[in-house]
Amino acid sequence: MKITFLGTGTSQGIPVICCNCEVCHSDDPRDNRLRVSVLVETGDKTIVIDSGPDFRYQMLRAGVKNLDAIVYTHEHKDHVAGLDDIRPFNYLLQKNIDIYATERVQDALKREFSYIFAEKVYPGIPQINIHTIATENFYIGKTELIPLQIMHYKLPILGFRINDFTYITDAKTISQETIAKIKGTKVLVVNALQVEDHISHFTLGEAITFAQEIGAEMTYLTHIGHNMGKHADVEKELPENIRLGYDGLVINL
Repeated sequence: MKITFLGTGTSQGIPVICCNCEVCHSDDPRDNRLRVSVLVETGDKTIVIDSGPDFRYQMLRAGVKNLDAIVYTHEHKDHVAGLDDIRPFNYLLQKNIDIYATERVQDALKREFSYIFAEKVYPGIPQINIHTIATENFYIGKTELIPLQIMHYKLPILGFRINDFTYITDAKTISQETIAKIKGTKVLVVNALQVEDHISHFTLGEAITFAQEIGAEMTYLTHIGHNMGKHADVEKELPENIRLGYDGLVINL
């Protein structure tokens, strides 16, 4: 299984224009973070978790030629806004794209992209097959996905475990029941927004504590805010088996 980090950033704290800080002017490409998303290639299927506003450029940048499915963690705009950009895959691959989402997320997609779900089909709109997920395990092709119940402040969202890989973003609290499903994973990806306290996201310290509780062989931090600081500086302070993720990072499992 091949994992590619399409984006490791967040809309939280990203300046609309350059703020003249050291991150804005960094020469380290790891400091240039697009909105959070990950590509999972299982052997028989190509899956993206979340399609945020940067989806089109992320897919171009990663040279992705195939897409079978998009799986959604939750309905916030920085995770769903790029859905319309599946149209080139519909055209080039001559197939619908499978969409996996909870009923609540589907309701949000129907509001944001009403033309996709309209009774009268307009030519050229995104072609999808919608699949309802909840807390039960499900398969995409031959690969089993285990939904993980996470709390994003008061909003229940999903993370996913896929074999020995666990992907969690936008977490603030995680139950012991969910932790039990995660333990044993070899590679953990979890959000770390910033150093300071935040109402709905793990801080850097909280993410480190959680990663140490899980005890994965390797943990990568994602959903990283602009005010976290420079990649190279933050990494100096991290435990050996906990690293910052970065756009373009590839992991083979």
